[in-house]
Amino acid sequence: MTSVGTDPTTLADRVHGGWLGRIAGNMLGKPVEQGEVWTPARIDRYLRNAGALPLTDYLPEPATAADEAALRPEWRQCVRGRVHGSCRDDDIDYAVLGLHLLERHGFGFSTEQVGDLWLMCLPYLQTFTAERVAYRNLANGLRPPLTATYDNPYQDWIGALIRADIHGWTCPGKPRRAAALARRDAVLSHTGNGVYGAMWAAALIAAAFTAGTVRKALEEALAVIPGGSRLARTVRRVTSLHESGLSWEETLATVTEETAGLGWIHVVPNAAVITAGLLYGDGDFTRTIALTVRGGLDTDSNGATAGSVAGVLTGARGIPAHWTDPLEDTVRTAVFGFDGVRISELAERTLRLAGSGD
Repeated sequence: MTSVGTDPTTLADRVHGGWLGRIAGNMLGKPVEQGEVWTPARIDRYLRNAGALPLTDYLPEPATAADEAALRPEWRQCVRGRVHGSCRDDDIDYAVLGLHLLERHGFGFSTEQVGDLWLMCLPYLQTFTAERVAYRNLANGLRPPLTATYDNPYQDWIGALIRADIHGWTCPGKPRRAAALARRDAVLSHTGNGVYGAMWAAALIAAAFTAGTVRKALEEALAVIPGGSRLARTVRRVTSLHESGLSWEETLATVTEETAGLGWIHVVPNAAVITAGLLYGDGDFTRTIALTVRGGLDTDSNGATAGSVAGVLTGARGIPAHWTDPLEDTVRTAVFGFDGVRISELAERTLRLAGSGD
């Protein structure tokens, strides 16, 4: 494979693909983002009722009143035929805010600067779980690492992982560097597996630029986190089940049982769903994000991360138009000064950072 460092056109296409993939995957999963309600079985029943299984496009409109009542209220802006630009969502807000962070402070940013930027540019009520706790702690005068540990029951949840993409996109082919940046960001709000999840995701995206295959990218990403951590053990477990020839459904059922009790926003079971979607999607963009969202739990976050990896692997040109055209090259975001920004502009700004050598 040609090195991304010597092929600016390919690098630009893959960075753009990462942004488009993240946003499309997020939009796909957003209507069913409530893991306690939208189990994999219920998601598939919804799709079957609407004649949309196998899933190859944005979710269809609900076929029953009960399904409609259970969807998130934003569903009308996220289902096929109704998508006109991306919906506002924290999974996208943090990618935009991460870009702003690197443009303002460079790759030498501090954890304190991450927190300061949250206070200046991100509305408190658009933060959730560990991020909201950290935001409150910042406003009350606490500094890292206390912002992550004081009165925070969400330290191992998925919030830091969803902030990691920008560090992968700006470190193409450099998973360890991406993981180090993601760690510096993550410790504002998370500890333990919550931090490892961010490091793993950033490294996975960085590795996707040069690894050649999903499996190789996953191997490189696992190398940046402690091998004995529950996150690493769970990702390896999914990989081994896939290698053994089990179906996606069987693998998902096995790891769901083995991670029972952690909760639907905990980083470990969600990393399992992402890993399974990537492995069984095997580089196919549509299949990857469809399987990931059908896996349930934090569907919009998982769809976004899997879409980012798949988008980097295929490049923007390799993503089918029915995913990207409805986005209308437009992002809605709560980040101050960025609402309505073009996706292509975000990708161009990210590309400048990726090639800066800072």
